[in-house]
Amino acid sequence: MSRMVNCVKMGEELEGLDFPPFPGELGKKIFENISKEAWKQWLTHQTILINEYRLSSLDPKAQSFLKEEMQKFLFTGEDVDMPEEFNAAE
Repeated sequence: MSRMVNCVKMGEELEGLDFPPFPGELGKKIFENISKEAWKQWLTHQTILINEYRLSSLDPKAQSFLKEEMQKFLFTGEDVDMPEEFNAAE
């Protein structure tokens, strides 16, 4: 049987991740509170950010930016940064 979590992003009980996506407290927090579906949405959003802002995974500033955006996206409900092309579609 799948592990279920009360997903804070989706607001309902859904299937949880199979393992923490990061080491440490942040990984534990995501593992315990975020569903597979919400994580999948984040990965799609992260790909857009990486491609549109041309971020390098080796750049500490890019890593910090993505970590902040991930926490906003998954936990706070705050607006997340989107490239201008994506904001114009609203």
